[in-house]
Formats: sequence, C-alpha cells, structure tokens
Amino acid sequence: MHAEPVQTPGTGLPPGAGADPGGAAEHLLRAPGRRERVLHEHVVAARAGTTAAWPEWVHPELRAALERSGVASLWAHQVAAAQAARDGRHVVVSTGTASGKSLAYLLPALTAVAEGAADPGGRGATALYLSPTKALAADQLQVVRGLAVPGVRAATFDGDVPPEERRWVRDHANHVLTNPDMLHRSLLPGHARWHRFLRALRVVVVDECHHYRGLFGSHVADVLRRLRRLAAAAGADPVFVLASATAAAPAVTASRLVGVPVEDVVAVTEDAARRGATRFWMWEPPLLPGTGENGAPTRRSAAAESADLLTDLVAGGVRTVAFVRSRRSAEAVALSARRSLAEVDPSLPARVAAYRSGFLPEERRELERRLREGDLLGVASTSALELGVDVSGLDAVVVAGWPGTRSALWQRAGRAGRSGQDALAVLVAEDDPLDTYVVHHPEVVLGAPVESTVLDPGNPHVLGPHLCAAAAERPLTEQDLPLFGPTAEPVLRHLVAGGLLRRRPGGWFWTRRERATDLADLRGTGGEPVRLVEAATGRVLGSVDAGSAHHAVHPGAVYVHQGETHVVEALDEEGSVALVRREDVEHTTSARTTTDVRILAEDRRRSWGPVAVCTGAVEVTTRVTSYLRRRASTGEVLGEEPLDLPERTLRTAAVWWTVPPELLEQAGVAPADLSGAAHAAEHAAIGLLPLVATCDRWDVGGVSTALHPDTGLPTVVVHDAAAGGAGFAERGFTAAATWLGATADLVAECECPAGCPSCVQSPKCGNGNSPLDKAGALRMLRLVLAEADDDAPAPAGRPVPAEGAGPPGAGGVDLPDLDLRDGDLRDVDVRDGDLRDVDLRDGDVRDVDTGDGDTGDAPGAAADAQRPAR
Repeated sequence: MHAEPVQTPGTGLPPGAGADPGGAAEHLLRAPGRRERVLHEHVVAARAGTTAAWPEWVHPELRAALERSGVASLWAHQVAAAQAARDGRHVVVSTGTASGKSLAYLLPALTAVAEGAADPGGRGATALYLSPTKALAADQLQVVRGLAVPGVRAATFDGDVPPEERRWVRDHANHVLTNPDMLHRSLLPGHARWHRFLRALRVVVVDECHHYRGLFGSHVADVLRRLRRLAAAAGADPVFVLASATAAAPAVTASRLVGVPVEDVVAVTEDAARRGATRFWMWEPPLLPGTGENGAPTRRSAAAESADLLTDLVAGGVRTVAFVRSRRSAEAVALSARRSLAEVDPSLPARVAAYRSGFLPEERRELERRLREGDLLGVASTSALELGVDVSGLDAVVVAGWPGTRSALWQRAGRAGRSGQDALAVLVAEDDPLDTYVVHHPEVVLGAPVESTVLDPGNPHVLGPHLCAAAAERPLTEQDLPLFGPTAEPVLRHLVAGGLLRRRPGGWFWTRRERATDLADLRGTGGEPVRLVEAATGRVLGSVDAGSAHHAVHPGAVYVHQGETHVVEALDEEGSVALVRREDVEHTTSARTTTDVRILAEDRRRSWGPVAVCTGAVEVTTRVTSYLRRRASTGEVLGEEPLDLPERTLRTAAVWWTVPPELLEQAGVAPADLSGAAHAAEHAAIGLLPLVATCDRWDVGGVSTALHPDTGLPTVVVHDAAAGGAGFAERGFTAAATWLGATADLVAECECPAGCPSCVQSPKCGNGNSPLDKAGALRMLRLVLAEADDDAPAPAGRPVPAEGAGPPGAGGVDLPDLDLRDGDLRDVDVRDGDLRDVDLRDGDVRDVDTGDGDTGDAPGAAADAQRPAR
C-alpha cells in the first residue's frame, strides 16, 4: 500500500480540524453583500501525483526512518532532484508548496552525513542547511532529529544558541542548520576553527531560495561565494541543493545565487506531488459610507475584512492563517477576531493568535509549539509563516493585500491543503492601485508565469563590503576574482584607494582593526536593533530595526504588542532604546515624510518621441517631519504632531521620465495642474511597479515635480529603497511600456471621480495626497505612452566601470567617498512602522568576541522591508 509522502516527515503534526473547506466557503458567502465581493473564482484542480522508486544509494537507516514516518515511496521530482545532487550536480527544485521539497535535499544530505559517520571523529562528511528564518531552521532540526538516523548529529547555530552550545556545534555537529546572517558574521570569520567541518562539507542546502531577492539576495549571493572560497581552501567542493517555490528561470536564479555557470545547475520543475483542489477567490471589500482624505471614496480595509473572515472560519472549526502585511495588522486582526469569537464561544479566543517578527524567542517558540500541535485554530501572521514552521492540516488561507509577487501569493495560498485535503484561499484586495488592478484583471495572476528573481551580487555597494570580509578571512588573490564576477577588480581598486584594503604581491589584505563583516548589512536594517523597553518595569517588549526607528518608535508613536497598546515616551538612538508606557488608546499613528531626489548620473535613456525615459543613480534625502493620529476604528485623522528628527540620505538607482511642458499643455494639462498630474501619476506608477518587478510597492519610493532642477522639465522619479539599488527601478526601465500602460489602464478604469486609494492616492504620501489631479495624470501617462516602443529584453547585468570611474549606480562617486563604514550601506526606511516579514533578531544583542572564534552573533536578521513614503 502506498503511504502519502510528506514534506516534513516525523513531525507528528495532527491532521486538520475535520471541517469541510467547501462548506465553510459557502457559509462565508451567506452574509448579506458578501457574494458580490468575490470578483473572480478560480479552481486549482486536484492532482493525483506520480511516484518513483527509492534510489538504491539512500542510507538504509534513513529509508527505514522515513518509512516509519509514513513515507512508503517518493514523488518523482524528489527522486530526480536527490539523484542529481548525489551525482555531484548543483540542483534547484522549484515546485509548489507542500510538494515535498525537503526530502529532495534530506536524502542526499543525510545519506552523505550518515556514510561519513564511520570515519574517525564521525565527520567524514558534513552538511550545511541555510534558511532565511530561525523558525524554519528550528522546524527542520525537529524533522532531522525525529528521524534519528544513527551517526547524524544535527544542531542549529543561530543567535538563540548559547556560546557553550555553539562550541559543541562547531566541534561535533555534522549537520548544521543556520541562516545567512550567522554564516556571514560568525562561521565564515571564524573559519579556522570550523576547518574540520568545512573540509568535510559535502552538501549545502539553500532552502526557500526565492526569498533571496533584491538587496538581501545580492548580499546572500556574495556570502555564498565567500563560503565556496573557504570550503575550496579547506579542500572541499560541496554540492548546492536549492529549494524554491515555483519561480521563473530557477536555474538562472540558482546560478546567480551560488556563482556557478547556469549550465552546471539542474532545474527540477515538474511537480509530481498529489494535491487536493483549491478554490481561489479574488475578493474586493465594499465601499465605506462617507469619504476619506480629500473627499475621496474609500473601501473597507483588507485587514478589517480579513479579521471577519478569520472569525467566521475559526467559528466553523476551519484551521486558517490570515497573512497580513505588517506587524501592526497582525496584532489588530488577531485582536478583532478574538473579540468577535468571544461572543460565539468563550473558549475560541484563546485559540487565535498573532505571529510576527519582534517577539522574544520564548514567545515565538511557544506559538510555534501550539501551531504544530494544532492548539491554534486561527493565526494572523506576517510573511513569517510563509517561510516559517511547517503547518499541516490547514484548511484555509486569507491573504490580506497583494503580497508583492505572484510567487509569494501562490506560496501563501499553498499553505492550505498541505495534507492533501481540499482547501480555500482568498486574496482580499487592499484599497490601493495594484490590489485594485489585480482583482479586476485576474489574468495578470492566473494567466501569467511567476516572476524572475531580481538580484545583483555585482552591485558595488554590496560587493565592496564582502570583498573586504573575504580579504579579512583569507587574503584575496587574482585567482579568486572570477568567483566574485567582472566588477570585483574595479571595486577592489576603489577599496584600496580608500584605505580599506592593501595590495601586496600576494594579493589584497584587510588592514584595519575593526571587523570587516560589520561593513555588510545583509538585511539593510541600518545598524543595531532598537529595543522597546517598558519605562516603568524595564521589561523588553521586542525590537524594530534601526532604519525603521524614526517611523515606528518616534516619540508619541503607538506600538502594539500582543494586543496591548503602548505609547513611545522617548527614542534614544545612541543607546538603541525606545522607552514606552502602557496605555489604552483608541488611535494609531503614522509618520509623515518629506523627500528630495537629486539625479547624480544618467546610465541609460530611451526616447519615445519628445518623452525621455531614463535610469541611473540618484541621491534621496528623507526626513520624518510629523505624525498623524488616526481613529483606529475608522481611520479618521484626529490631528498632526510635529517631530524634530534628523535627515537621512540614500544613494540608489532610479527610473524617471520627463515630458516637455508645452506638450502637456496641448494635451490638456494646464501649468497650474501640472504638479497634481505628475504627483498622481507618480503614486499610480509606484503602485503598479510590482507588476513587472519582483518587489513590493514598499520596496520603492518616488518624487514628482513640475520642474526638476536636474532635468529642467516636469519629471516623475521612482527609486529603489536600497543603497546602490536592488534592480527594481532597472526592471521598471526595461519594461516601461508594459508598466506605464497598466498604470494608465488602472487610472482610466477606476470609477472614482477625482482620485482615491484604489488609483492615485497613497496611504504614505508625505504631502497628504495633495495636490492630486487624476484626469491630468491620465493625460500625462497617455502622452508618455503615445510613441512608446515595445519593451526591450532585460539587460544581462551591471556594466563594468571604466578605469578611474566611480562604481556603476553611484553617479561617478568613488567608493572611498561613500565610506563603507557609515550610513551609506543602510536602507533608509521612510515608512511608519508597519513592518512585515521575519525578524531573526528577536531581541538578540550582538555578542562581543567570546574568545572561541565565534566573534559575533547574527544581530540583524530582519527581513522587514524598507518602505518609502509613497
């Protein structure tokens, strides 16, 4: 008899609650007005699955352990990927959620480790597992230990592990589970003490590799190159096995991440796993009575709508996760659901919780335990659970707001039905341009392939710090340079000129006393996390990244922790502490920001008749000037309070377009309306950029002006929020016709009379969404597109700077002028603290040198994206 293969064998996870998702779906639609909110239904058909025989080389103890856990045979894609790795080929398995990707890498990794356990010391072979989150590594550790394969000594190596345990891991473990941050800050700098582990390294697993995109992905790619270099120096040539959600060109992504030729990567993309059917709804909340900012019509928020759906599903016994965009929304949705459920059944509120970054480690572990054991029926989560612990038995997923990419949407939707049962997934549109466009144009999701991953390890702002770190680990030689790509040599010249490296006959050497790894901020968090401390008790509530502090924890900011509201009394940036007091308030706060963009260099230009579309380097100056107090229940603005905070400056990449003012006037945009037209076009374009770039709208910002001092023309600028650029603006330039065409369609199709959050208003606008001219924006966009060429193919990569020139994307400014030790490497967060994604810090404080070679903890493992004002 064939037993069902599972992705994480041996976890002992309970089955679902037994509720019928189909019946629950119909129940959701019985409430008045709800059926009209489902704009589109798509059914993902059930699939039978295709199995394959066990490879003969699988270690017998491993096979026996898997069979005991219920894995009688394997899916065909698991065998194909595992066999490629066993044959010494780098492999990426890119199949759907719950398709059993973990077995694809566990088979070769644990077999190699078990075979090597017979060697003296038990370390004839080792394996390294990398995940973007601590939660996922902890979950995988439980899987491996549950299998209990003789000779396999598995352990996590992260910021939650005490120093004495880290020494044991380094000296004895043969299967180490960690994250890129810890690899960067501790394992690689301490490679001399990890020599025995590195010498025996056979398999490196890079799990959830689609998460490594943009600036973060570029950093991780350079960390992996440093790992390959040190492993080779120790005498090892490990095989890399990458696991990814379904993605476009997975072999290309794997090639860029690992730094190997694409022809050396085997891509396994045919998903052979069995799946139940999934009903997928595109849901638009109703319009609210009255009007919002500047008299615009507004819709009910995705968070409020999702809280109601979560309530009804939990009340029906349907195990559900509601994915939300921010920490604040996770708390608000969970709290709202608990309050509503208390009226249904007093026992149900305790079975609903928020799961987000910023929790202390012990809080996070307890929530994960309750998830695994099925004690929680409903969870409101940031993307932490998209990549976090495995949760079998989920019946439904609610996605509050477009998650940024089609890949992320299907990854979240795929969390339901992991045990083979039918499932329900609901995308609830937020009141913003992209969400509105998606639910009214379902073909952009259902009829389009998932996105390619954008990353650029050759970005000098990223590569420079890693070359310094590599030189500190082991002097760089000419033979090392091909590993780091064509920009390595010119970047090295800048580092030498700036005194960060010294060139000797034997290569390039790190000459400074400070740690070279401190130059690279993998997650763009901007430095030490800011701890939130209760002033009256000294209790640490959690943390936010330094780059978010001005927006999340400014004086007067409201901070929500496990349903309780606190008000920030003071922000001490030097001490990385925000003092808060417990206070019940009925309002939220959002920061207001001013932004100025200076164009440093134009790298490329596309002429569409009199219109110019350009890309190049810019300098963005931002400042948080005030914050709004809004009534929590309605969003009504109660008042604005001034703030006195310093400016922050960011050098990055941008795309911009210019239009002659006389042509705009001929098109019906009067000079007096020009600022409003450009401003509205900027907001709409930012909202639609994720349609063509692998980003969230919060990964970019923008500025518009009727007369830009650097162009002398009406100009709209959209820029990356990452130092040096993350590739998003460049993708916008490459796909400009598609991007701006969709933007014009959105503005034209929106039924509002003068602009609303679904088209040209931005919830984070530093100017209070004034002035905005919707009709003028549409005229401007149509004028821009009048002579647009078809989108050209995406460029192959970053050009190499000429001798003596500044690094690409830096506008001719030398790297020494940027000073890699100051704030130029951080992202500038110009958002209001609605942070999303996983924070691996969780209150961890960076270790000082412990004397054992593990010279630093991974402090900033925050994936909380940097989110500009617009």
